[in-house]
Amino acid sequence: MKIGALAQRAEVGIDTIRYYEREGVIPAAQRRESGYREYGDGDVSRLRFVRRAKELGFTLPEIRDLLDLTANASSDMALLNRRAQEKLDDVNRRIAELARVRDALKQLVVACPGHGALDACPIMAALSEDAA
Repeated sequence: MKIGALAQRAEVGIDTIRYYEREGVIPAAQRRESGYREYGDGDVSRLRFVRRAKELGFTLPEIRDLLDLTANASSDMALLNRRAQEKLDDVNRRIAELARVRDALKQLVVACPGHGALDACPIMAALSEDAA
């Protein structure tokens, strides 16, 4: 199939496919005599895997690692499980950090009356003070 059909079936953009080829996430396509790229059903599956992994927050290097792990279907799933657990731990750390930021911003917003001179604003004061 041509790149347009692959993009449609895998639900990704044509430029995304070309980028993934350059980055080694998917193998370089075979070329027809006309110069057009030729893709197969395996490319659809691989791109769907990549898309889903990205939706779960995996980076391209992590996805390449996952693809390497899954290249042998008879391999033990322990390493794949460990990679997923590491990603989950990372997501939980980021959620905790965002909650901390949210709480700090909420305190600043509540402390600011929203009117008056800017030099009396508690938000401005908090952003301007030196870290001790």
